[in-house]
Amino acid sequence: MASYLRSWFTGIPVAPTPTPDIPTLNRVSPPASDDGGEDTETEDNSVPAFPALNSAQRAAPSNTPRILSDSALMPPPPVPSLASRTPGVSTKSSASSSLLVPTTTTKPPTKPSKKREKVALAPGHSPLDWAALKSSGVDLRGVDTLMRIPPSVLKQHRSKDDAWTAISNKVYNITPYLPFHPGGERELMRVAGRDGTHLFASTHAWVNADFMLDTCLVGFLIPEPSPDSP
Repeated sequence: MASYLRSWFTGIPVAPTPTPDIPTLNRVSPPASDDGGEDTETEDNSVPAFPALNSAQRAAPSNTPRILSDSALMPPPPVPSLASRTPGVSTKSSASSSLLVPTTTTKPPTKPSKKREKVALAPGHSPLDWAALKSSGVDLRGVDTLMRIPPSVLKQHRSKDDAWTAISNKVYNITPYLPFHPGGERELMRVAGRDGTHLFASTHAWVNADFMLDTCLVGFLIPEPSPDSP
């Protein structure tokens, strides 16, 4: 700009500033083909397959999980099928089906034990009436003093009018309690004249015999004396 202004004022021509040479890019020719110098009319611009068709990845089996259909996921139906079965009717083939629980025993189920039934007691013979009778002061023992009673003596008291029994080595006169027994007189007479501890415990072990028959105590059960004893 300064040289231009100088030439304008002086009229002296000034040589223009040379511009630097810009290198030019020469087009590189493609390498010669191996087909003997023959020119190809068309070029293949298609994308190559990946992996290559002749690669090891193509030859290896595919690890892609296979999607199963609903029919393949469902287990095979039993024979006969559920649609052909009649509710409540057992078939031979269904008994051997793998869907059933295997039997653990071939024994038939045991029958339930016979329930102990209560009998209708006569009026005035309820448990409250028995408690009132015990506290009334009536003699329910029938003896003057407590005795040592061997099994042979206990066996003599087995009638309905004179019934004794032993429970846990204590002998009771159960005669006045017969009409008050909830199981009936017949059941209580099963232990008359003998040791009824086992039958009492297996029938109603929760009952306190000492409290229920305390006023009927006549003595204590002892072993049978030997014949040689004086």
